[in-house]
Amino acid sequence: MSEIKFSDNYKDTSKESGVNAGFQFEFFCEHCNDTWRSPFVSYKRGQVSGWLGKIAGMVGGSLGDVSSTVGGLAESGYGEAHDEAFRKAIEQAKIHFHRCAKCSNYVCDRCWNTDKGLCRSCAPLAEVEIESSKAMGELQAASEKALEEGKKRGAKLDVNRDRQLLCPECNTETKGAKFCPECGAKLAVTNKCPGCKAEVSPGVKFCPECGEKF
Repeated sequence: MSEIKFSDNYKDTSKESGVNAGFQFEFFCEHCNDTWRSPFVSYKRGQVSGWLGKIAGMVGGSLGDVSSTVGGLAESGYGEAHDEAFRKAIEQAKIHFHRCAKCSNYVCDRCWNTDKGLCRSCAPLAEVEIESSKAMGELQAASEKALEEGKKRGAKLDVNRDRQLLCPECNTETKGAKFCPECGAKLAVTNKCPGCKAEVSPGVKFCPECGEKF
C-alpha cells in the first residue's frame, strides 16, 4: 500500500459501518477557514452490514450470524477502501486549494495572490493594504480629535464636588447625580453647620466640630 501524504487542513467524516457508511472529507483554507467537502462515496460493505443488523433486530436475531460475517468482511476491507477514497479526495481538493511556498499553508482561490504565487498572508494585495491603511489613518485621526474634544469638555466639569455613586437610602446607583433617581434623596451635597459653619457631610445628625444637632 503506497504512502499517503497531505497537510493537516482536513477533517475525516467517513463512517465505517451502518446504513450511511461511506467516505467523505472536509478540506479547509488555512487563511479564511472556508471549507470544501469532497463528494460522498458509499461504502457498500458497511451499508450492507448495517441493513442486515437492522433486519436481524426486527426478526429476533435469526440473521445474527450472517450480519456478523458481513460485518467482519466490511471491517477487513475498510482500510484499503478508505485510503483509496482519500487519495481521490486529495486529487479533487488540489483543484480548490494552493500550497504557499513560504508558509506551506493550503489556501483557497480567494486567499491566493496569483501574481506573487503566495498566499495573501505572505503576500498581501497592495490595493487592499492601501485601503486598510487609509481606514486606520482615519480612525486614528478621529480618535485624536475626539480625545482633544473630551479634554475640552472635561475642563468644564466640576471636579471638586463630591459625588455619591450609591444612594445611602435605597442603594440605587446614582451615576453622580445630585438627587437619587429612585427615591429622590439628596446626594453628595456638602452642608454647613448652622452653629459653627463648618462643612459637614450629607446625612450626619451632629456636627463633628461643635456637636450641633441638625
